[in-house]
Amino acid sequence: MPEPIRVAAVGDVHLADDLRGRYAPLLEGISAEADALLVAGDLTQHGTIDEAKAFADEFDAADVPVLTVLGNHDYHSGEEREIAQLLEERGMTVLEGTSTTIETRAGRLGVAGVKGFCLGFSGRSAADFGEPQMKAFTGHGIETAVVLRRALDDLAGEAPDVTVALSHFAPVDDTLLGEPKEIWPFLGNYRLGEAIDEAGVDLAVHGHAHAGREKGLTPAGVPVRNVAQPVIQAAFRVYDVVPRRSA
Repeated sequence: MPEPIRVAAVGDVHLADDLRGRYAPLLEGISAEADALLVAGDLTQHGTIDEAKAFADEFDAADVPVLTVLGNHDYHSGEEREIAQLLEERGMTVLEGTSTTIETRAGRLGVAGVKGFCLGFSGRSAADFGEPQMKAFTGHGIETAVVLRRALDDLAGEAPDVTVALSHFAPVDDTLLGEPKEIWPFLGNYRLGEAIDEAGVDLAVHGHAHAGREKGLTPAGVPVRNVAQPVIQAAFRVYDVVPRRSA
């Protein structure tokens, strides 16, 4: 079996000035444990530039590449583009329907990312039918899955040794157990899971479900990890990732 690539991940840190100093000491020297750090959205509490600066200041302490997607909180103030630009200027990679590869000591890590959106899960999802408002809602959920699949297809051309799909919204309902079922349609989107299965990725990472559980699987058996900070109860969790065909 090949040596695993070590992926650290966390989501839903909701940084603001009152949380400065909480993460930086825990991220210093993270390279001893991980090859990259993935952040699954909700970097901020209200989506302001000042909060994004607090996030950047804290996560600058990581001595590995930091890759992130934005979450719904990061869109709240309409400054999501400015937040993404700030993070890129600080040396982080913000993924939204895009992908990247990283050279690690154990091989090439490929990550494709998208925020995702609501829709629900097979058999109990919103239907693309009726009023324009309903069509806009479901259409956006469907489009985020199309965008993720496109990013994964682009990534396949780079032939990474392992591939990770990073999103904020959940691609399966396995990791939502613990959340009230009434809100499951607003926590994830089964079409994201379909895109992940079709592309045959090695690991899927998401956040958003603060009261869910950490571990789940897609229908095709891709491991899914809910890394929302209230779930993992840590600054990050490390996963050893090898190609599923070799596992």
